[in-house]
Amino acid sequence: MRLRNALLLCGLAASSVLAGCSTAPVMVRPVWSEKVATNQIFTSDYGAVEDHGYALPAIPISRLDTKYHRQIVDYATSEKPGTIIVNTPSRFLYFVLPGGKAVRYGIGVGKQGFAWEGEAYIAWKQEWPMWHPPEEMAVRKPEVAKYVKEGMQPGLTNPLGARAMYLFNDKGQDTLFRLHGTPEWASIGTAASSGCIRLMNQDIIDLYQRVRPGKGARVVVQQ
Repeated sequence: MRLRNALLLCGLAASSVLAGCSTAPVMVRPVWSEKVATNQIFTSDYGAVEDHGYALPAIPISRLDTKYHRQIVDYATSEKPGTIIVNTPSRFLYFVLPGGKAVRYGIGVGKQGFAWEGEAYIAWKQEWPMWHPPEEMAVRKPEVAKYVKEGMQPGLTNPLGARAMYLFNDKGQDTLFRLHGTPEWASIGTAASSGCIRLMNQDIIDLYQRVRPGKGARVVVQQ
């Protein structure tokens, strides 16, 4: 059974509508390899975006290493198209495409001690979600305590960013693990996040459009 216990990761919160993260290690080693070949790089896709009434600012993408820019790469894997593979050491998330390709995104990951390895599936997803930090986070950061029950409204400073995708285990239980956007673009490629797997807002919007929730939307997180 994959993900029997709650996964760890993020101080983003458990509530029927929002984010948290927890962890239990599960050793998973799918076969995969990436070739840096004739990549299609979407560096021009990080401009300002008007999205559901929110004006997302342009990301100064030239300040991030090109390897973290969204791109299509040659990617050999035993996983089916539509699978998401998160490789936390390399700070990459792959959305598997047919024909030995994948869309590769740069990510930010949780600090050491908040990492998780295992499998789940995306049960549902939400545009411009509210954020409910867990009570444990409120103890460490009293300034967020007011959001535990009432939640932080969606917006440009919301830690979940423009989109969130909610991971459940094979028993249909919420793992409290999320893939989500972030207004903190400079955290991409780092382990400075105390939250779940985070992508730039322009990237999470792109990934969100590719994912159809359900048990076919499998996620594999590698350490």
